[in-house]
Amino acid sequence: MKLRAIQGLRAVAAGLVVIHHGQFEAAALARHAGLAFAPSPWLPWSAGVDVFFVISGFIIVHASAPLYGRPGGRARFLAHRVARLVPLYWLVTGLYLALALAVPSLLNGGESLAPGYVAASFLFWPALRPDGIPQPLYGLGWTLNCEMFFYALFALGLGWGRGRAVAWLAAALAGLVALGLTVPDLPTPLAFWSSPIVLEFALGAGLALARAHGLRLATVARWALAGAGFAGLAAAGETDAVMRPLAYGGPALLLVAAAALGRERGPSAAGRGRAGAAVVALGDASYALYLIHPFVLRGTREALGRLGLAGPVGPWPALGLMLVLSVAAALVVARFVEAPLTRAVRRRLDPGVPPKTA
Repeated sequence: MKLRAIQGLRAVAAGLVVIHHGQFEAAALARHAGLAFAPSPWLPWSAGVDVFFVISGFIIVHASAPLYGRPGGRARFLAHRVARLVPLYWLVTGLYLALALAVPSLLNGGESLAPGYVAASFLFWPALRPDGIPQPLYGLGWTLNCEMFFYALFALGLGWGRGRAVAWLAAALAGLVALGLTVPDLPTPLAFWSSPIVLEFALGAGLALARAHGLRLATVARWALAGAGFAGLAAAGETDAVMRPLAYGGPALLLVAAAALGRERGPSAAGRGRAGAAVVALGDASYALYLIHPFVLRGTREALGRLGLAGPVGPWPALGLMLVLSVAAALVVARFVEAPLTRAVRRRLDPGVPPKTA
């Protein structure tokens, strides 16, 4: 059964990232039209990534319940993760590569088209751009590099049972972060994987372990946690990489706990009513929204600028339009591109299990 509130929180996390990037495009439109524009200080919008990471830690531990200690569990887990993440990511990375070759002026610069770098970008292997930033060809892919590494670590512990798998994951991630903080000049992959942000996967995993042991909260307590989470993000402001798991990961943990620790109301509760169905649909489309929104944002910005509408529309209405178009495009891509690709790859990699997403 899908956790409806978690699906809604996935949509919120993706929306935060879209707003974060959309404000850069709105600022460019404002400069083009000679208008003033200041990004909103209400929330650290990039913290949507941190919410995603905590959700991922929770979902992976929660959804892997049938695989702990089972023969072939590791292979099945990895097959499902590959089917879920790789097809759409490869598709958008290929599209980005085609744009980089055909119309480089549309891109932000700093990309490398060296064969080794491009291959590393497709294979989720951390590599340096020419400017020294450890980011793949399609910049958003840095989060997928973190996700794939998390999956590989977690898979190692699947055979030991849920509790030991979570303990192994937390110890491994904490050890890596300690290594990164104390040893200078690590090789690029180790330096990337030892970023403190990876601790947020362990936060979500620990929450899933608590839920598996029966922890549930009353509705009023969950609303209080959600309020505290958003308040914590609003108060955090800008932060550095070392403090990020505390400044953003802590409030993200409160938000995920609020979404995850409710009491089940039966198998039909996840999709009851139009509101519930809309929440689930937006949550299901959150991965597509995360991956395709830069294309929609830049396309909308280019269209408004070339049509002479940057001034008449204004930066904030333009940002609203970008958000609406990004959501609409994500719903279409999730249904007609992502879902069929995921089913096809999952059937190929794990033909004995009916497809479902996590």
